[in-house]
Amino acid sequence: MELYDKVALITGAARGIGRAIALKLYTHGANIVINDIVSENEINQNLQEIKKGTNEVIGIKADITKLDEVEKMIKEIIKKFGKIDFLVNNAGIIRDSLLIRMKEGDWDAVINVNLKGAFNCSRTVAKYMMRQKTGGKIVNISSVIGLIGNIGQSNYAASKAGIIGLTKSMAKELALRNINVNAVAPGFIETDMTQKLPEKIRSGLQEKIPLRRLGTVEDVAQVVYFLISEASDYITGQVIKVDGGMVM
Repeated sequence: MELYDKVALITGAARGIGRAIALKLYTHGANIVINDIVSENEINQNLQEIKKGTNEVIGIKADITKLDEVEKMIKEIIKKFGKIDFLVNNAGIIRDSLLIRMKEGDWDAVINVNLKGAFNCSRTVAKYMMRQKTGGKIVNISSVIGLIGNIGQSNYAASKAGIIGLTKSMAKELALRNINVNAVAPGFIETDMTQKLPEKIRSGLQEKIPLRRLGTVEDVAQVVYFLISEASDYITGQVIKVDGGMVM
């Protein structure tokens, strides 16, 4: 299940779940491309922290909501490595508000990053994967909120539900080209955002989870690694929840 000589692009990988995925794939031998829209300094800091082996890790700052920037990024990856084997569409944002108070800009921003960004990257990468005899694998990071909805997150829920529909459609379209497409739907995960929640709210969240704990970024990264590896070669079009049993 090692990934030596493989090339993986992870969007939104400067922190949180994306960074954990990048580190997991790197430790299993893949060459890693970290994409994010944060500062060059933050991307470079992550490169230094992750790189501990002989395989390569590079960072590319690009706005995935803009197709021209995505196309430029993918061309840069192909020029350097000659191929791209894996794409993990992880980049995402939240702009929470009740529906009747939600600003149009907040709706557009979440849909553009979370859904359009995944479309831009998948569409561009798939063209190169289709030319490769080895095909490829795409993993989209959705959310259990895309399955059950949530108060104050209509934009986020819509974007993550859209990711699930996109995943299933892509899986059917690309299967004959030896490209597997799956989604991972995390529940409540320990990140910078959840760590800032008051203890009362955190306890309330844990009460809703049968395993009685929030997940870790490593929990999510492990599942992404499985979907990237040869162990998942006969799996496509699936949505795997990583939520401690919260949604059954």
